[in-house]
Amino acid sequence: MLLEVIATSVRDVIAAEQSGADRIELITGMLEGGLTPSYGLIEAAVQATKLPVQVMIRPHSYSFFYDRLDVAAMMTDIRMVKKIGAAGVVLGALTPDRRPDVEVLARLLEEAEGLSVTFHRAFDEVRDVQEALDELEKFKQIDRILTSGGKPNVLDAVQEMKHLVAWSQKTSIQILAGSGLTIASLPAFVAETGVQEVHFGKGVRMNSDPLGPIDPVRIQQMKEHRYESTKTDV
Repeated sequence: MLLEVIATSVRDVIAAEQSGADRIELITGMLEGGLTPSYGLIEAAVQATKLPVQVMIRPHSYSFFYDRLDVAAMMTDIRMVKKIGAAGVVLGALTPDRRPDVEVLARLLEEAEGLSVTFHRAFDEVRDVQEALDELEKFKQIDRILTSGGKPNVLDAVQEMKHLVAWSQKTSIQILAGSGLTIASLPAFVAETGVQEVHFGKGVRMNSDPLGPIDPVRIQQMKEHRYESTKTDV
């Protein structure tokens, strides 16, 4: 099982690595669902760890619909991420009728050539999951989809996640599960769904506070398979 941890600071990055995380998602704006961090933070984070750092490319939290000005900003951000040397980017774009915006994605992915790409939880707002999967599969640069199975809490989407994992096994895309997992629920969820990658944010922070520091013990518990009945929401 691969554990991805959200980091919003260099301290988070260091704590996550030392505690056993496998990959970092670097963001700012935790309460807004994640926004693009500053170039200074990206550079410092990349220099502070040997873990792959996936950088959020999201210019605002209004929606996942992006106009030409948004796209221009996102492309600049991707160029800077490549220059700084991060491993990858986390992005997504939808049309107003909630389909993957293939035109915007094509432009962003062209700019992101050579980077690992995660399609983020814009996926959970698509109007038709299978239609979206068919579209995203065409983009060979997309390595994974971060999703809660279309539900606010992934634990309420076990059947949906099983379907997504089964689909992913026929493709080169991994399913990254997030939102609502707990240390206690993780073993059964992984066993039922077959998910191989999980994503934790506030669930690995002190008191499950999204603005609190990372709690190394929680990460260690997951990595050592000592799943205790701690209430730790993602």
